[in-house]
Amino acid sequence: MPKRILSGIVVSSNLNKTIVVNVTRRIKHKLYKKIIRRSKKYHVHDENNSFKTGDNVSIIESKPISKQKKWVVLENAGENK
Repeated sequence: MPKRILSGIVVSSNLNKTIVVNVTRRIKHKLYKKIIRRSKKYHVHDENNSFKTGDNVSIIESKPISKQKKWVVLENAGENK
């Protein structure tokens, strides 16, 4: 099974080797058919502490690193607008 890749914005980088990434996705409401936004925060492993708050990053699923960390930073997803 392929590993999922998501992209989002770093909202916290205060922890050692860990960043918190907010991933926003757009879905259609089942009854009203309106496009709504859902967001979720993921704890992500950042080995070199190289990402700061506000960075746009891509993350990939990995084996569990700790109780909450099951994602690893893949790359910088581009400039933040």
